Amino acid sequence: MPSADASSAARQRMEALQQAEALLRQGDAAGCVALLQALAEQAQDDPRLLQEVALRFTVLDRHEQAERCSARARALCPDDPEHLYNHATTLIALGRLEEAEALLDRVIELAPGDGDAWYNRATLRRQTPQRNHVAALERRLAQLAPSDPAEIPFCYALAKEREDLGEHATSFAALARGADARRRRLPYRVDDDLDTMRLIAETFDAGFFSIARAGHADPRPVFVVGLPRSGTTLVDRILGSHRAVTSRGESTDLAQAVVRLAGPAAGKAELVRRSALMDPRPLGEAYCRTLPAGPALRVVDKTPNNFLYLGLVATALPQARIVHLRRNPMDACYAMYKTLFRMAYPYSYDLHDLGRYWLGYDRLMAHWRDLLPADRFLEVDYESLVSHQEQESRRLVAHLGLDWDPACLAFEHNPQPTLTASAAQVRQPLYRTSVGAWRRHAEQLEPLRRMLAQAGAPVDRGMEETH
Repeated sequence: MPSADASSAARQRMEALQQAEALLRQGDAAGCVALLQALAEQAQDDPRLLQEVALRFTVLDRHEQAERCSARARALCPDDPEHLYNHATTLIALGRLEEAEALLDRVIELAPGDGDAWYNRATLRRQTPQRNHVAALERRLAQLAPSDPAEIPFCYALAKEREDLGEHATSFAALARGADARRRRLPYRVDDDLDTMRLIAETFDAGFFSIARAGHADPRPVFVVGLPRSGTTLVDRILGSHRAVTSRGESTDLAQAVVRLAGPAAGKAELVRRSALMDPRPLGEAYCRTLPAGPALRVVDKTPNNFLYLGLVATALPQARIVHLRRNPMDACYAMYKTLFRMAYPYSYDLHDLGRYWLGYDRLMAHWRDLLPADRFLEVDYESLVSHQEQESRRLVAHLGLDWDPACLAFEHNPQPTLTASAAQVRQPLYRTSVGAWRRHAEQLEPLRRMLAQAGAPVDRGMEETH
């Protein structure tokens, strides 16, 4: 049994961890980091606490510190699949993909039923005929009991590897099986999200913008928004390669500040209404307190869902720049559909939900386009960016009010960490092979194309960039 002193020390550490979480919820990122750093020093022989600290460092975009904690936990428990998996995750964020793949190999050796490990490993590189896991994945799927939740990541892993091998029909079949299994487990209604987007447009209307409001005049924030897999990570890496720019990555800092300052709300509708009534200056100040310290003139927040908050961004942060990434709707929807997002983006597992959500998003972005100041709002088409890299990169840098930096053309060498669904792709030079990728599955995606086309969506936009 542990001694009384040891039990007391463990209890104090857990209380400190809870205090760090409270500081994070209050928007005190600096205080949270200081507590976590102290805990990391105290927890050198406590693998469980090290992992808890690493997880919170990851949330704070402190990936180097997260990796050090995870590495120490793994050293203490070298054959524990969970510690190996968590260390692999931190290595992915740092771009150390070969090391991460080796660790995931070991996880799968120790825990062959860990579907997440199989899926993450499949995404780290392009699989080849000489080096892939297709046969092993098919065997694992054949052995699963009906309704086993591991079916989902195994199917997504198989779909990814078959796609890499050019086996498009069987890839889509595995993908549809995995997406259907995921959707059945989600209590999600796309109508709820569509209602919220309509209410946002009705609330943050021309009348709202006609009222003068004093926000927080900080020139650092740059919001890169759009749908996931639309190119937001690519733009983040391009801009983050500039000597005067750093990246916050994806965060919930803005959303948390809105919830905290708007006050108690019974649901999304009340939160929208309350947020439109609050003083924008404290919101801007609270958000800027979460930005990383340092000499950077601009800080990129590439959280896709911040497109919902642009009315608040425009008033609370009157000097903030906004970049909206657009992508051909069919490519955008297919890219989301084939990605396993875990808890985020529940609309992405059903093609009908995807089509309806895309149309709602497009309507809201048209609303912002009409109302936001043109000098602060820049739209970039993914297809144009990958076809005219320097031209579009120069537009992006100019929009931030900065001089050109040639490093922006070599974003694949950007050492800043990233932990998104595109973490492996953005370590490569620019490529155009994903433009028009949906056409490989034109038959299976025809209902989605028809829905979007009938609603007037530009389903052929950007296709000329492939010729």
